[in-house]
Amino acid sequence: MAVYQHNPVRYYLNTENDLFFLNDLLGKKIKISYLHKIKCFCGKIVDSVYRMNFCQSCFFTLPQASDAILKPELSKAHLGIEERDLEFEKAYQLQPHTVYLAISGGLKVGVTRTSQQITRWIDQGAVAALPLLLVENRYQAGMWEVELKKKFSDKTAWREMLTWKDPDIDLLSIKEEVKQMYPDRIQEFSSDDTIYRFEYPKIAVPEKITSVNIEKNTSLEGELTALRGQYIVLNNSTALNIRTYEGRMVDIVI
Repeated sequence: MAVYQHNPVRYYLNTENDLFFLNDLLGKKIKISYLHKIKCFCGKIVDSVYRMNFCQSCFFTLPQASDAILKPELSKAHLGIEERDLEFEKAYQLQPHTVYLAISGGLKVGVTRTSQQITRWIDQGAVAALPLLLVENRYQAGMWEVELKKKFSDKTAWREMLTWKDPDIDLLSIKEEVKQMYPDRIQEFSSDDTIYRFEYPKIAVPEKITSVNIEKNTSLEGELTALRGQYIVLNNSTALNIRTYEGRMVDIVI
């Protein structure tokens, strides 16, 4: 799903042939049926994919599927060392990154390219986010994340997020606590104390939620009641993570 910062966030579902403005579909019945075929980013139609929805060939060869994508601390471009494609890796890794705190069902720490931070926070369903550090490259961000994961989770609490059970946390106070944990590195922390806040479209909030595996259940049907992160939520307390099943060929009836 494509997301655009607005109040509430605007969601668009790109199905290659159509573009749906999902906010306008709230309250409408929707049925998504899996056709048991997957289109990799390379355009190849396959029956199964590896991590990040790449086919086998892409997963083991493309720089977009390298270990440093999911584990920034493994980045080597700053050393001039090639993993798969040094030109791509330099362009991706050697740019400003933000280390941040976010509230997304719970408090979490994460890293993202600074140019993409708003989209990243929305994709994670954050209701609030606060930059901790602005660093020069992906490796530095990854090493900070490794350190901060000793105290904070790096996972999104998706059940709490999709039931809007976000804790009331003072992010500025948490940031100050973190700075005091590293008194000899305080100068590295971001001076940006802006708390970025986000609202998500909904007409109802489920009391409990179940995430659907569309490859096993093959279909999802119900009234669209909420959108948050990369999830669509239906009135039968089920949710589908669109990002997880990116590339799946489906039939959509509205």
